[in-house]
Amino acid sequence: MSGADDKMLATSSADDWTWLSRYTEARIALGRCGPGLPTSAHLAFQAAHAEARDAVLKPFDAEQLATDIGARGWPALAVHSRAPDRATYLQRPDEGRLLSPESEALLSEPRAPADIVLVVADGLSSRAVQVNALPVLDALMPLLAGAGRRLSPVIVASQGRVALADHVGELFGASASIILIGERPGLSAADSLGLYLTWMPRRGRVDSERNCISNVRNGGLAPADAAKQAAELVERMFRHQAAGVSLARLPQLPAPEER
Repeated sequence: MSGADDKMLATSSADDWTWLSRYTEARIALGRCGPGLPTSAHLAFQAAHAEARDAVLKPFDAEQLATDIGARGWPALAVHSRAPDRATYLQRPDEGRLLSPESEALLSEPRAPADIVLVVADGLSSRAVQVNALPVLDALMPLLAGAGRRLSPVIVASQGRVALADHVGELFGASASIILIGERPGLSAADSLGLYLTWMPRRGRVDSERNCISNVRNGGLAPADAAKQAAELVERMFRHQAAGVSLARLPQLPAPEER
């Protein structure tokens, strides 16, 4: 090792990373107290961990959210997956991908046809849904309605996984589905919402057949921007009749009216 290298190592410290903390919420430049972390950084970690656990375990009031959505003039229905409680949901992901028999019967009742089914599910962060779902819907619904697509009632699901929208879409015979769902919380964000879009949603679809818009939250992707991206993706899906990897492989040609 050269003398210049020795000098660089001798002068380097955690403080050299401090300036990067302006651009990220990652845990960098935390400082040092002997061989460990300062008390403030240790307590901040514990608080973030507790916040993430709370986001996963906090009960989700689907009925209240459905009522709030209905108050905006959009029909909404509260349903439940086959996971009867949170413990089952966390231990049996497959149970969260299907509707309970009662909810399946409810959605099997005769209804107006829908081109797009809209689902809101708690996922792994009910807090993310409570904070971000309505702002996303406020921006998204006018965009979808303006395109002339027939929309299903907003289905608000408890103990739901992403693939629950496949079951819902199958029952409605829809061409596309959009599910707003709480994402797995991390130690820098416990309220991140994700949007997953699927073409011809049917049971058995896989993740490569979906498009995802992630990190919708304060400090991440703004709800209005997420809604705009989702509406644009929906138009591409209908134009090319594809989603996920198949859609990504296609050239992003302008819409006919833009050519």
